[in-house]
Amino acid sequence: MAPVALTGQIATKLLPKSGCASILYIKSAQYSSDGSPNLAAYKRGTGGRSSFNGVVATVFGCTGFVGRYVCNKLGKIGTQLILPYRNDFYEASRLKVVGDLGQVLFTPFDLRDDESIAKACRYSNVVINLIGRDYETKNFKYMDVHAVGPRRIARIAREMGVERFIHVSYLNQAENPPILVRRSPSMYKVSKFMGECAVREEFPTATVIRASDIYGSEDRFIRSFVSGWRIWSKWMPLWKNGMATTKRPVYVSDVAQAIVNAIRDRDTRCMTYQAVGPDRYLVADLVDWFYKIMRKDESWGYVRYDMKYDPLFSMKIAFNQLVSWGYPFGGLHWESIEKEATTDQLDPTLPTIEDLGVTLTPMEEMVPWLCKPYRANQYYIAQLGEFPLPDPPKPVPL
Repeated sequence: MAPVALTGQIATKLLPKSGCASILYIKSAQYSSDGSPNLAAYKRGTGGRSSFNGVVATVFGCTGFVGRYVCNKLGKIGTQLILPYRNDFYEASRLKVVGDLGQVLFTPFDLRDDESIAKACRYSNVVINLIGRDYETKNFKYMDVHAVGPRRIARIAREMGVERFIHVSYLNQAENPPILVRRSPSMYKVSKFMGECAVREEFPTATVIRASDIYGSEDRFIRSFVSGWRIWSKWMPLWKNGMATTKRPVYVSDVAQAIVNAIRDRDTRCMTYQAVGPDRYLVADLVDWFYKIMRKDESWGYVRYDMKYDPLFSMKIAFNQLVSWGYPFGGLHWESIEKEATTDQLDPTLPTIEDLGVTLTPMEEMVPWLCKPYRANQYYIAQLGEFPLPDPPKPVPL
């Protein structure tokens, strides 16, 4: 039986031997003036989850921390998602439910394989690069993940005729970053800078979002402080006791919403946005606040001090990097300490994600819930009002 067109997009074909039905996607005959397929003409529905809004988005790094939020927000508004994955499929399969039936497609890829990347980008009009790594492995160094990989993805996306490219970078990226904790410049910051330059060269109309430290469920900001691998017994070592560093952490859902809003607005092409939270805090005040929420204040034995007075802490970091072949236990390694000691510096000439229409989430709304699983005496049933929430830290004037 010949294929029978149903909606201009989908055709059903009965296989003569097996008698099974398979769904085949066929291209529409509607094209834009330059000869490329006009996917906006495919729009169906009212714009919700069960609609198709005309956007076909490939999300590299979909299984990561930010990627899961981005996919969820895109699926809610009827975006067809193509999700490349490089690990076991079961790690990515949880994302099936972010979109309606048939709207979420998976394809394996390798960051060093042009053909697999081209296959993932071939039918998309938007490509989002969220690939990043806080630590190096024996197979992928910072430059491989943050510079060489984004260059390859941006080049192939341009060759495939992709209309929009969104690249997520780091707020404090720099070609020659200052040396704080390490004896050499942070390759994490340098590689992020090189990645931005590479994307701009290969895809000049790309939109870049420079994000500060991102917090949320399963993050690597709050959890790096509250992890048992970080605190030394009940003592918390910080660079210069946390009094020399200010941060503007941003909630992960706000970053995801900024990416969605950038896709919708064509005027965001060639633009760079800074993703920061609404307030700036001292690292010392933030860490003290986290431990008060967890009922681990001074009465519990909590002590914060300058890490330079504790040589054993340096030995602990070195040992952790030596024995952890993959993910460093507790996220504890020298690059994470360097990133933790870095003060967020905003470029006053660049817009922020508030200019994308994002309403920023205050930390006091989310942090108590995020710190709850790490409370002391977790199984103790407290009486109502027995442990009032501590006051949040005072923001540092901008």
